[in-house]
Amino acid sequence: MNEDTPKYMIGVAADLVGMHPQTLRLYEARGLVRPRRTAGGTRLYSDAELMRLRRITDLASGLGLSLQGVEHVLALEDRVRLLERQVSDLGAALDEASRALQSEVESVHRSYRNELVPYIAPGAELVIRRRRMR
Repeated sequence: MNEDTPKYMIGVAADLVGMHPQTLRLYEARGLVRPRRTAGGTRLYSDAELMRLRRITDLASGLGLSLQGVEHVLALEDRVRLLERQVSDLGAALDEASRALQSEVESVHRSYRNELVPYIAPGAELVIRRRRMR
């Protein structure tokens, strides 16, 4: 089980974060949290959603933001997390492409050794042959 695994019914979740269950329903209606539902329709909250509910409390009570302000801040934080994941993924892809390119460059450099032919300037060949005959 990880922090995204739904495991707390609304009453337990409300107790854990110190809110009334109706407040959790209101936050769900506003789209601030999205608890999963069982086949019977029971809301189940995960640890990640409990952390989000605590963040809502911090923004609303601690900073005095309205619910609209909280929605805006949470949307921005969600966007930042998404962009951070994209940057991380792109960085990993760039690292992999760099390794592949470096490997290809090294392969090409190794092939140069097989294709190199010494250059003998015109007229120099005779001198070389004469030296060899002695």
